[in-house]
Order: sequence, then C-alpha cells, then structure tokens
Amino acid sequence: MAAVKAADVKKLRDKTGAGMLDCKNALAQAEGDFAQAEKILKEMGMATAAKRSGRATNEGRIFTQIGEKRAVLLELACETDFVARNKDFIALGEDLASTIVEKDLTEKTEELEEKVKEAIGRIKENMHLKRFTGFSIGTQELVRDYIHGEGNIGVLVKLSGDSREVLQHEAVQRFALDCAMHIAAFNPQYLNRDNVDSEYQQEQEAIFRKQAENLDKPAHVIDGIVKGKMNKHFSEVCFLEQGFVKDEKQSVAQMAKNVGKEAGGEINIENFYYYKVGEGDEE
Repeated sequence: MAAVKAADVKKLRDKTGAGMLDCKNALAQAEGDFAQAEKILKEMGMATAAKRSGRATNEGRIFTQIGEKRAVLLELACETDFVARNKDFIALGEDLASTIVEKDLTEKTEELEEKVKEAIGRIKENMHLKRFTGFSIGTQELVRDYIHGEGNIGVLVKLSGDSREVLQHEAVQRFALDCAMHIAAFNPQYLNRDNVDSEYQQEQEAIFRKQAENLDKPAHVIDGIVKGKMNKHFSEVCFLEQGFVKDEKQSVAQMAKNVGKEAGGEINIENFYYYKVGEGDEE
C-alpha cells in the first residue's frame, strides 16, 4: 500500500469534508490516485447512509432560499439537535435549497438524495430531506422569508403589487418581513376564509350551533350567534383576518391596504407557507 502524504490527505479533506482518517485510508486504497480516492469516499458514504437509514430522525432544521424566479422552504431532518447545529449540516441544507431554486425542482431527485447520502458519510448520523415547497416569483411579486431562532420554524410569504416600484418601496419591504414574522409567531391555518376547507367549516358551525341551541333562544337569534362565533373563529385561523402583529386593532388585510397606499399603489398577500421542525408529512 502506497505511502500517503499529509498534504494530500488535507487536500482531499478540504474538497470532500470527510474525516482525516477516512481520507487517509481512501488515498492509501487508491494508491495515491486522487480521483479514485474521491470515488472510494463517496462509496463509503453510501454504505454509511444505508447502515444508518433505519435510525429515527426527529430533529432537524428549516431552510429558505429566494432566487429571482423561485423561492423554496425545506426541512432537513436528522437524529439529534447537536447535528442540527453542525456547520456541515447547515451547509448541506443551504446547498439543497440552492439546488432546488437554481434547477426549479418541484420534487425530490436522485441528485438531492446523493447530496444527503454523501453528507451522512461525513457527519456519521442519519438524515434526510423530509419535505420542501415554494413559490414561483413573477415580475410583480415579492417573496420574503423568515427563520426563527435556530431554524426551528421557517416561513415564506408572497405579495403582489400593481408595479415593481410599489413592491420595492421601503414600507412594503418592511411589511413583507413583518408578515413573515407574524406567521412564524401565530401560525395561521389559512390565508383567508375562502381557503378554509368546507368540511372543516361545517364541523365548526355545527359545534357553535349546538352550543347556541343550549341557550334556548329564537332561531334567528341562534343564527346570529353562530354567525358571530364563525366570524371570530375566522379571525383566529385566517391570516388576513388576524390582528396584525404590530397593531392588533387592524387586520392584516387592512394593514396591506394602508401600506399599499403609503407606497403609492396597491399590494395583496397572495399566499404563505409555514414549516416547523417535526411537523408535516413526509414527501
């Protein structure tokens, strides 16, 4: 087995991120052939990934990436919160997000899975790309992101405007970030009442009607009580109807109108996504 130079080990480690001993062994096995050593490290990583694939991944981190035409929100899962703070793990999440944006991906690909498997070989812990979603960004649209704390919660929110100038206005930019932070804090379930699932609405209305009927009031009074309770419920679960985080006396929708007017035009909140580590279904 050929002698391995320390400089070559360092060079291979810098390029691959693999451990020093793994790099040394790969170079020795490849008899100094750098490209072959890289291939060996990759194969070692795949073997490690397969070995660790059954381990539970209940921790992780949320990542966002906003490009010119696409924005993505993703959850990268791992076994421990220690690894979730690891710089190599964070670099992997950022790389995955960038790749998704650059290549306009809408589902997991072999390339993404390979990146994760290679990282498992370096970090020595099971991990996987749990889920991702995002927005396309039109010429008159603005997307802002917000990551809370150590990446436990992440948000994307999309706004549209009647001109690029309006969207670039300082007040609109600030409002977009405030919206993202509001969503992270209050986790609204829907954008507005038009988006609320009809079956869910019917269930809520039935509950409120049963409560109102116990009051022994006339039918028209009961109808009014139910309507009032439904409106209050919508104000709790619908983003546009919630009291704005910086001024709870005004709804988010009203604040959007005010900010648009300040910017000299009109803006609308189109949609949002909210991720929290450990929540959501596998994709």
